[in-house]
Amino acid sequence: MSGRPVRTGLMGGSFNPAHRGHRAISLFAMEALGLDEIWWMVSPGNPLKAGARDMAPLKARLISAKRMARRSRIRATAIESQLGTRYTVDTLAALRKRFPKRSFIWLMGADNLAGFHHWHRWRDIARQMPIAVIARPGYDEAAISGPAMAWFGHRVRPRSQASDWTRWSMPALVQLRFRPDPRSATALRRGDPDWFLDYADMIVRDAVTRQVLA
Repeated sequence: MSGRPVRTGLMGGSFNPAHRGHRAISLFAMEALGLDEIWWMVSPGNPLKAGARDMAPLKARLISAKRMARRSRIRATAIESQLGTRYTVDTLAALRKRFPKRSFIWLMGADNLAGFHHWHRWRDIARQMPIAVIARPGYDEAAISGPAMAWFGHRVRPRSQASDWTRWSMPALVQLRFRPDPRSATALRRGDPDWFLDYADMIVRDAVTRQVLA
């Protein structure tokens, strides 16, 4: 890496559970953006989905993410719970301060872009680091026509410049096209609602902080 900042993608989510769709999208984004690593940010809880009854314990979701990330440059972490941050804007600020030798880019699906204007201080998120939006079937039209996309306006970068994101001034957004993947965590939970019980007695070490969750 010749002493340059480590190009790191951040992808937040519940990973309830992690599945091959998460992995496929991440590997695609890693190649398109020229990333050294992607961190799967396993969320302790989503403020926009408070009280979800089918949310598995954090430890089980982290274990499922670590298993799905095996033999790749994806690192599963529950660092948000250790930082004590509740909102993405605060988590990103804390990560930039804690890891000054890394260049970060935020990764999210088109479904998240469609509702991005509901996120706490969403404009400040966009001003902290570039954003790469990965197409998701059924959400692209809502994302393109939403308030957030209108705000980005001319700051949307062409796909041909995706690997140059470390030189962009913020805010900046790039859209990535990925072959639709039908897999979803919802379908997996429907097929095995008690999937997380297999991990109840396990311990797991965070791939970024190296802390143990028992």
